[in-house]
Amino acid sequence: MHPLLFVFVAAAGASVLGPAGMGASVREGQPCLAPQEWEGRWVQYDHSTGRNQRAIVSYDGLNQRIRVLQNHKKHTPCQKYFEYIYLYQSMVMFQIDQKTKDCSKIALTEAWDPFDIPDNSTFEDQYIIGGPGDNVEAQEWSDRKPARQHETWVGVYTLKDCYPVQETYTRNSSVTTSTRFFNLQLGISDPNVFTPPSTCQSARPERMAEWAC
Repeated sequence: MHPLLFVFVAAAGASVLGPAGMGASVREGQPCLAPQEWEGRWVQYDHSTGRNQRAIVSYDGLNQRIRVLQNHKKHTPCQKYFEYIYLYQSMVMFQIDQKTKDCSKIALTEAWDPFDIPDNSTFEDQYIIGGPGDNVEAQEWSDRKPARQHETWVGVYTLKDCYPVQETYTRNSSVTTSTRFFNLQLGISDPNVFTPPSTCQSARPERMAEWAC
């Protein structure tokens, strides 16, 4: 599981889920092993602000790094668009303005947390996303424990190849971040996306504001 900006399940506009509680078809067992390297897209929804962030993502679990390129949206003229490079082995994050190439270098304060299902996760359900003839079977896991009433993480992963579908983190009763993943492809087509541009050699230490007005 992963705490970035970011994160994934029960988001507005989430995929339509098939009937839960499918009786004998529900198979509780060990969590599957998620892919270590993939590229694709995600939509992250922050429940506290009501904003969706759409981005192209490259995920390298082997080297503990993530690159996020925000998608431009014409209907939000005040928003700035950034590229984010998270390097967890160095515990730094680079924020690059896509237009000006200005760069900020920020120290990461949370340890690497991969997009996967931890071994100690609790099985919640197995169901079909979609409908007859156009569906994907998925399992839902959480960090719910008997001593804690509510889970703080829920992850939905495909049953066949263990691709992430959706993750949700709850920081407290009012702050929840959800992420939906789609169009995933195995591997990293261009490893150079994890290399900060030359403008980051003189990076500022402050994070840049994401809105201009």
